[in-house]
Amino acid sequence: MLATWAAGVGLSGAVVAWWQIVGRGFRALSAMVVLLLAVPAAAAGAGAAAWVGCGLMALGLLVRRPEPHAVLSAAAGGALLVAAAIEGGVLPALTGSIFLGGVTGEMLLGHWYLVDPTLPRPALRRIALAGGAGVAADVIALVALGAIPWLGGDAVAGIGYLVLAATSALLMVGVWSALGERGYSGVMSATGLSYLAVLTGAGTAVLGRLLLDPPVLG
Repeated sequence: MLATWAAGVGLSGAVVAWWQIVGRGFRALSAMVVLLLAVPAAAAGAGAAAWVGCGLMALGLLVRRPEPHAVLSAAAGGALLVAAAIEGGVLPALTGSIFLGGVTGEMLLGHWYLVDPTLPRPALRRIALAGGAGVAADVIALVALGAIPWLGGDAVAGIGYLVLAATSALLMVGVWSALGERGYSGVMSATGLSYLAVLTGAGTAVLGRLLLDPPVLG
């Protein structure tokens, strides 16, 4: 789960760096968030690919130019995606990284917009769109793999999963709508909603993956 999340943040950070709309401060922030998630994943046994991702992202902290940082961040995200796929399957790793990377990337860039209001707003909308699409893709993937049991005690967890997923999707719709409002307050509202979406999104992703192995929940 941590490797999936780190992969998504690394890839979203690579996209933002490639757009060249932020300075080194944001790139460093994004890289540190990746390491905050990736190092515990690697230490918990995510394998050599996770350690490779950590090393690439640490190297990305040292470069000053956006292009090499974007390449290193993308490579780190790719390595962490491989680690996540080995541990939890290719499809959940892919959809989960899009979901969590989009939602978290939106929250990070939204907060940076509050630091630098000259950032182009369309960038926020693109990441919000990726996060919203990621919610839908992740739910469809996990349901197709059998994450919704309706028998026994796990049925309650299944309902809770759907509620969390719906809440995350609605929050991302709210983010998109808020970004359509003119003025500084629109981005402030979108940033606050994206923060909530990170919280519900993490719960959605974790519970959905637990439901792929119902005996875990008893």
